[in-house]
Amino acid sequence: MPDIQIYTSTICPYCIMAKRLLDKKGVRYIEMNVDEKPELRLEMMQRTKRRTVPQIYIDNYHVGGYDDLYALEREKKLDNLLKIQ
Repeated sequence: MPDIQIYTSTICPYCIMAKRLLDKKGVRYIEMNVDEKPELRLEMMQRTKRRTVPQIYIDNYHVGGYDDLYALEREKKLDNLLKIQ
């Protein structure tokens, strides 16, 4: 199972949709809420060069946001990244 990290904020609908898709896939992820720990937003911006949430990593691969995650699902590439048979 890959290491999945997702930067989120509490009221972000795209964060909710991203977590819902990952939950549907049955994978575990580490959620890092930038509202609860503001220092995580700075970390996220330095790491991703982006300001918006969600920001999703699968192992060392920066997926991007929800639209990027869903594009991988549509293209039938997400399961391979998640190591789902």
